Amino acid sequence: MGLSTVKKGIAALALLLLLALLFVTILPWIASTQIVRDRIAYELSLWSGYRVALGEAPQLEVWPAFRATLRDVSFHEWSGESQAVLEADRLVVSLSPLAAVRGRIEMSAISMYRPSLRLTRTETSLELPASPGGGRIVQAIQAAKRLITADPKNPDVTSLPSDAFGTVEFSDGRIALVDGDSVESLTNLSGKITWPALNRTLRVTANGVWRGESVNVEASAATPLILMGGGSGDVTASLKSALVEASFEGKVNFSGERFFEGNGQINTPALRRMLDWAQIPITPSGTIGPVTLTSNIRGNAQRVRLESVALNFGGNNGTGVIDIAFADPVPAISGTLAFDKLDLRTYLAGFTSIATGRGSLSQPLETGIAHQMALDLRLSAATATLGNAELTDVAASTQVKGPLMALDLSHANGFGGELQAGLRIDKADDKKTVEIRMIATEVEALQLAKAAGAEKLLPQGRTNISVMLKGTGDDWNAVLGSAEGSVTTTLGQGSLGGLDLAKFRNRWAAGGFFALSEVAGGPIALKGADFKAKVTGGVARIEKADVFLDDQRVFSFTGIIPYFGRALAISGKLEPILPDGTRGLAELPFFIGGAWDSPYVAPVVPSEQQEEARPQPQAEQQQ
Repeated sequence: MGLSTVKKGIAALALLLLLALLFVTILPWIASTQIVRDRIAYELSLWSGYRVALGEAPQLEVWPAFRATLRDVSFHEWSGESQAVLEADRLVVSLSPLAAVRGRIEMSAISMYRPSLRLTRTETSLELPASPGGGRIVQAIQAAKRLITADPKNPDVTSLPSDAFGTVEFSDGRIALVDGDSVESLTNLSGKITWPALNRTLRVTANGVWRGESVNVEASAATPLILMGGGSGDVTASLKSALVEASFEGKVNFSGERFFEGNGQINTPALRRMLDWAQIPITPSGTIGPVTLTSNIRGNAQRVRLESVALNFGGNNGTGVIDIAFADPVPAISGTLAFDKLDLRTYLAGFTSIATGRGSLSQPLETGIAHQMALDLRLSAATATLGNAELTDVAASTQVKGPLMALDLSHANGFGGELQAGLRIDKADDKKTVEIRMIATEVEALQLAKAAGAEKLLPQGRTNISVMLKGTGDDWNAVLGSAEGSVTTTLGQGSLGGLDLAKFRNRWAAGGFFALSEVAGGPIALKGADFKAKVTGGVARIEKADVFLDDQRVFSFTGIIPYFGRALAISGKLEPILPDGTRGLAELPFFIGGAWDSPYVAPVVPSEQQEEARPQPQAEQQQ
């Protein structure tokens, strides 16, 4: 009896297994009816809200997975014969056979091949050219909007629709960005959209080519329906390419003025190339090099504030606060930045072309950035460099507005004293007017001379310098060649290296031209020096130039120093200072001519006076 029962149980189990195997085997064929075929396109319409058109009937596969292949698929607005919003050569849809048996379509995954999506570019965003007429996505967004209206700050996310969505993969895709008559495309797109359910986290990964550069994009949203419904949600996003890497993590609201707050980072190996690639209409005048910026970022479509900024450009590290406003036709940037060390030449190169040598003086004076942005930036630096000059306790400002650009060094310690400088460029009527200002107070003359590249005549002592020049032109040569203004210098007690007075006297007495380098030597002890010149049309006319020697004599100079030609035309003489302070008869009158870097000296007295001044041989002196 017991054995018979066991046999019957085994037979029943075998029958059940056979029926189950038969059911699993024929289930896909049962599901692959014409009704199922027709409902696939309908289900895509239900989800998207668009009218779905197929080039041919879906092809169903039952092994190794139940899926449908759709060809020449396009999504259209319901009204009229509008251009397709989304097209794809082929869609492969993974289906649930159990749901299909019941006449339902449940899609767990979609693979899109060669899809093409059209987006319309607006002033602040990218949008679909036509809104869907309905669909589950739109209905879910409407439900999210109602939750947001009920509690804008803390909507009840537990009440969001929980429909399963799945994954969407795409390959060799294209996104067309339509802006009026112009169309820009992102090509070679491949990636995946993962959205298990409408109330779950949405993740997007994509690779493609934009403006000739390969890019990788990753993004995720914790509550995507809340974001689509006009609420705030947590978002992470990153973009990587050869020219730029950027990331953001924080809270975002895409409605209205599109509020966002979080931590952001951007770095680029070449700022100018990156701005050009991104078609941001701001062009630095020079090469800045790699730039990295991290900050807490908060703002909307009209204004952005960067706090706790950590900025590195060209090896310069700074921290501070930056505000950016977009209300005017060009962005307005203001803020303060503090640097441990700052290369002023690299910084200035972002705004205008800086002459670094004679060869760069004829290069165009770039000021295009003045028409691309408004700027009010305050800088400070513990140490700074400008070429060979090293400065400390630097305070500076940069202001750019319309055609006017002003770069001011309000204070710096350098060369043993204090420095102030300013550069102002104003463009009006296609002419650039440039104002140059420099004031040096109690600086070491020798340090300043070496930093300026002087090699022959090297003064030593405390000096005060004032330079005020104003010129017009499209390059530094033209500006300096048309300059008007003044140059004044005073030197305290010290010395002058590079000139041997005894050699000078002997060579002067010998007559004829001689190079100033022939009488190099020294130094000569000085009580001080005064220099004052008026600059007119690029020519400095010496109004006063006295070099007071320590032995109660003074070298006095008059003449002109033209910028164009880099020549000298100076008359000089050596005069004794009498006990009453007046000056006696001039000695050794001479003329200095030639080029700035290779001047020559010519005596200007009659030959008989030269003969009298010529040193006599020792035998003749004894007679």
